[in-house]
Amino acid sequence: MDQFVDRETELACLTECYDSPNAELAVIYGRRRLGKTELVKQSLQDRDDAVVYQARQKTRSLQLDQFASIAAETYPGISRLQQDWEPLLGYLADQDAIVVLDEFPYLIEEDESLPSVLQAMFDYEVEDSAATFVLVGSSISMMEEAALLGNSPLYGRASTKLDVRQLPFAAAMEFFDDVEPVEQIHYWGIFGGTPYYLEEAATADTLAEAVFETILTQHGSLHNDPEYVLRMELTEPSRYFAILEAIAGGATTRNEIAQATGIDTNQLSKYLSRLERLRLIERHVPITEDKQRSRRGRYRLLDPLFRFWFRFVYGSGTRYDAIGPESFEQLIEPELADFVSPVFERLCQHALRELYPDYTITDVGQWWYREHEVDVVGLTTDETLVVGECKFQQSPLGYNALASLQSHTEELRWTPPGGGDRHCEYVLFSRSGFKPSVEEAADERDDLRLVDVAELVDALDSQYD
Repeated sequence: MDQFVDRETELACLTECYDSPNAELAVIYGRRRLGKTELVKQSLQDRDDAVVYQARQKTRSLQLDQFASIAAETYPGISRLQQDWEPLLGYLADQDAIVVLDEFPYLIEEDESLPSVLQAMFDYEVEDSAATFVLVGSSISMMEEAALLGNSPLYGRASTKLDVRQLPFAAAMEFFDDVEPVEQIHYWGIFGGTPYYLEEAATADTLAEAVFETILTQHGSLHNDPEYVLRMELTEPSRYFAILEAIAGGATTRNEIAQATGIDTNQLSKYLSRLERLRLIERHVPITEDKQRSRRGRYRLLDPLFRFWFRFVYGSGTRYDAIGPESFEQLIEPELADFVSPVFERLCQHALRELYPDYTITDVGQWWYREHEVDVVGLTTDETLVVGECKFQQSPLGYNALASLQSHTEELRWTPPGGGDRHCEYVLFSRSGFKPSVEEAADERDDLRLVDVAELVDALDSQYD
């Protein structure tokens, strides 16, 4: 990776581990392409006491041989030892080394006892050591089984657990110089906050080129990436693919997904739960309801590129190559505003606290009930309810949007924490500005705010500063 942005919190956690006078175990996990390896590399820039082993799918004997060879470059004495995990890791612990086992699941595949070896070390052998062991893995399920869940051998031994996720919007936009706010929303809506995807997109001069050259054409670097990531993690990919395609196509409830995929509702639960554990989808509920009890949950894809891929690429064959570079303009662009709208709504939600700093906003989300829906809702500690409507359309937002927001808000059941009557603050978010009737209303009222894309991006940037 050529460009490294954000991750200051994660870097600080790792530095604290390295500088600790005690033996430390750090577990770094998260889906592929999120920059876990680069994070470790950055954390070790000024260190000369580290052994970094990038595991591959090879035999146990080859893995041990290569690990010992790499470790000997920094600690030559290790070459005299028996090539087995227990003596090798024990020797490095005695040297107070930093030991990074990247793609740890590949090592477990060849030696299931390795987590137990580390467990025994931390339980009985590292009392006087200041070593740090860093386990890195992209297979979330295997990392959970080895180190994170209650029945895993290393459960409770890790002093640091870093769940690496996508970059925030403002950090992601550091990959693009001089891109206008609306275009930033487009980049985010397609490529999201995955560093590898952003880096690939940034090699092109325009959004159209970036999408065609990296995703649409069969030779693109990201053309098959979602499929690759899923097949590395899932044992029944066809059913998971069907579910993700259904959600990307607009089937958001459990019943809708079951109808679209033909998977029985009772069977569906295990697939949805697995996809949630992998951070590929999430179930969200109306903001006024308890997530565990609500029956009105909706599912959505968390990674914008996966959502784009299942909406436009999966099963498309060679259609985009047949049309050529113009395929973005002809096939994608007409649907782009509609596709990006849900992502735009979530960005508006994320910016709410920055836009209303005088209120303590405890929860932000959406609300819906039957035909009523409010895009942005902020619950506060006082009597104030912040509600918003979002429009990512190419025409200015009209007064009907405000009237609709007020009408839907009347149906939203929320009582201030201290009781009494609530006070509503209304906010309208628009890609293309506002009609005079709305601007006049905002001038006359002190409970209405208008936010364009430039102000939205500024608010998101401020959160990152």
